[in-house]
Amino acid sequence: MNSLLQDAQQAARRVGLPSDTIIINGGRPLRGTIDVRGAKNLVTKAMVASLLGDTKSILRDVPDISDVHVVASLLEAHGVTISGSAETGILIFDPTNVASANSAEIDALSGSSRIPILFCGPLLHRLGHAFIPDLGGCRIGDRPIDFHLDALRKFGAIVDKLPSGIDISAPNGLHGAKIEFAYPSVGATEQVLLTAVRAKGTTELKNAAIEPEIMDLIAVLQKMGAIISVEPNRVILIEGVDSLKGYDHRALFDRNEAASWASAALATGGDITCKGAKQQDMMTFLNVFRKIGGAFDIEEDGIRFYHPGGDLKPVVIETDVHPGFMTDWQQPLIIALTQAIGTSIVHETVYEDRFGFTDALVDMGANIQVHKNGLEGGERRVPRRPLEQAAVITGPTKLHGSEIVVPDLRGGFSHLIAALTADGRSTVSNVGLIGRGYGDFVAKLEKLGADFSFEA
Repeated sequence: MNSLLQDAQQAARRVGLPSDTIIINGGRPLRGTIDVRGAKNLVTKAMVASLLGDTKSILRDVPDISDVHVVASLLEAHGVTISGSAETGILIFDPTNVASANSAEIDALSGSSRIPILFCGPLLHRLGHAFIPDLGGCRIGDRPIDFHLDALRKFGAIVDKLPSGIDISAPNGLHGAKIEFAYPSVGATEQVLLTAVRAKGTTELKNAAIEPEIMDLIAVLQKMGAIISVEPNRVILIEGVDSLKGYDHRALFDRNEAASWASAALATGGDITCKGAKQQDMMTFLNVFRKIGGAFDIEEDGIRFYHPGGDLKPVVIETDVHPGFMTDWQQPLIIALTQAIGTSIVHETVYEDRFGFTDALVDMGANIQVHKNGLEGGERRVPRRPLEQAAVITGPTKLHGSEIVVPDLRGGFSHLIAALTADGRSTVSNVGLIGRGYGDFVAKLEKLGADFSFEA
C-alpha cells in the first residue's frame, strides 16, 4: 500500500469516517450555518507547549481532526496524561510524568504529521534528549527542516542525523541565542519560541513569522509564565525563565477553514455562515473575496459568506507570509476562479509544488495552465522567489463529475469543492487527508445540504 493511501486511511479511522471514498452529486448550492473551532495551526502547537509546564494545561475549542489525535497520541507516548476529548472541544494535559518514548511508537505515529519536530525543545528541557523519526505531512514540496535544526544547534543542542531519524541531545543545557531566518518560516518560529522560553538568557529572533497563530502561541506561552516581546520589523525577544506552569486557553478560530467554506459558498453559488470566524484575521482574504464578486456580512458571532448573484470577476493573487494572502487560501479559491469571466493569475511564492491538485480540475473541465517556473514581468507586490510557480485560470468553465484522488489537505478540500460545484457525480478518494485539518466536515456538508454518500 502506498504511503499516501495509508496516511489517508489512518486519518479517516482517527476521525471516524465510514470510508475513505466519498461520492458526491454536485451542482447544488451549499447553504446554512456551521461552527468553526480552533485553528489546526495553533491547537497542535499549544498541545506541544503543554510539555513545558509543571502543572496541568486546559485547551478549549479543540477541533476533532486527525492531527489532534496524532499529537495527543505522541504526548501520551511521552507520559502526558490527557483527559477530555476533541469531540467536546476541551482537552486537559497533565505533564507530571513526562518520559522518553519508545522510538518504534513515535515512528508509527509520526508518518502522519510533521509536528514531532516541535517536540524537540520541550523534550530537551524536560529530559535532555529527543528523537525525531522521518517526518510526514502534506506532500506540497520539499519543506526542509534545516531551519529547525540550525536553530536548535544555536541553542546548544547536538544534532545527529541517523538512518532511522534525528537524535538530539543537550548535555550542557540550552542557552539563549541570536537567530535570523532567511525566510520567515512559521514552523521554525514556533520551534524557537518553544525552545527559547526555558533556555538560559535572552533569545533574539529576526525575520520571524508573525501569523495570528504565532501570536496566539505567544499568548499561550505568556500565560504559562514566559517573557516574550514582539518588536517591530519581525523581531521577537524571549527572556528565558527557569520554570513554566500550565495554561487555560481558548484557541483562536481556524481562518483557513473559514476561507475554505467561504470559497465553497462562492463556487457553488451558495450562502454559508461560519460561526466563530472573525474579521480582523481574515481582512486580506475578505478583500480578494469581494474583488472576485463575493459578498460577506460581518456578524457578532461569525461571518456570512455568499454569492450575491451576477458574474464573478478575475483577479491576480500573490501568496505571501502574513499579513499577505495565505498559501492555504489560494487552493480552494481557485475553484471559484474557474467560474469567473476572464483570466486570473495566482502566483504561489511559499511552496514549490502546490498546484499539483489542478490536474484533477483540468480533467473536470477547468482551463488552468501551470507555469512551473513562475511568470516574468507584470507589477508585483511580493518579490519573486526562485521556487515560485504560477497558475493561469481562464473562465468560466463548466465542471463535470470525475474520479478524484486527494493529494493533500488543502488540495483535497479544494477537490471536494470542485465536486460539489460540478454537474454530475464525482468519486473522491483519500478523503481521510481532509480530516487532518477540517473538523466534522461530513456533518457540516450535511448541514449545508450537500448530496453525498460514502462508498461501502
